[in-house]
Amino acid sequence: MQDQLLFVISSPRSGSTLLQRMLGSHSRIFTHPEPHMLTPLAYLGYHDTVDKAPYDHINAAEAIREFVSGLPNGEADYLDAVRAYTDTMYGRMLATSGKRMFLDKTPAYALVADFVAKLYPKARYVVLTRHPLAVLSSFANTFFEGDYARAHDFNPILERYVPAIAKFIRSRPAPMIVVRYEDLVRDPGRWLEEMFEFCGLEHEESAIEYGKHDHIKKSFGDPVTVNKHDRPMTEAVEKWATELATDPAKLELSRRIIDSIDPADLETWGYGAAELWAPLERGGNGQKPAPPPLLNTYRLKRQIILALKKDIHENQLGKAVKKVRYFCDVLLRE
Repeated sequence: MQDQLLFVISSPRSGSTLLQRMLGSHSRIFTHPEPHMLTPLAYLGYHDTVDKAPYDHINAAEAIREFVSGLPNGEADYLDAVRAYTDTMYGRMLATSGKRMFLDKTPAYALVADFVAKLYPKARYVVLTRHPLAVLSSFANTFFEGDYARAHDFNPILERYVPAIAKFIRSRPAPMIVVRYEDLVRDPGRWLEEMFEFCGLEHEESAIEYGKHDHIKKSFGDPVTVNKHDRPMTEAVEKWATELATDPAKLELSRRIIDSIDPADLETWGYGAAELWAPLERGGNGQKPAPPPLLNTYRLKRQIILALKKDIHENQLGKAVKKVRYFCDVLLRE
């Protein structure tokens, strides 16, 4: 199964859905929106543990490590067992498509990339990076109505993903190609050809126009941007710079976040100190910030959820929701 698997490793809001759509437009590649299958397996207790679980995860982790230590080949046998499960899932899904390769694009895998590479050391990996402040801007504008502080409080996305992906790139535990989002959208033909060759597939130039191909569209992946166009566009590459140049509070927070990240990790991501802030200088030359995004169904739902979630554990709404959940648990209990 390993030679039939292709993983995209990236942070959220890096253009990974765009890349998935292009790769998935190849006649021999099948993909499904963010399976999230491997992340839970990384936290079963042998390699890492969850912080909270509906069972004693500390004892479970210790027990599984003791059990594995008694196996003839130790960790190798454990990985074989886990792989038997994932091979079945990937293999049977791939069989429904009649295609050669399965592409798994789940951004959360970046935080457990070492485990994924241990499980599938012979699979192929495409590592996608993007200017870190473009990632932050996209995350804040997509999910938090442009509120950088609120987005960062909810998920310090750069502090989590930059070191993890930089470590993966440096260690290179499996075959990989590393590409920056900015380079991908400026020259998609060159990069797709290289990726298809990397996978042992014939180049199909038509894959660039991903919008002309059929794709499975479910709950996960880019909910807004990728469906606006049929092919990669460069219009948003430095949009974040204009945004920061016209908002001192966002700029100050962005500088603090960047200063907290190891420069070596940023360099490995492909954005060294010499060029990290250059787009800001280009974006601040009297340009007006982009207009706020149009309200669509997704953003309306997101605004409602965020409004209702505010102080949910202290207000009357939260008490009512907990009471309803209690009655639901009683009614559904076997």
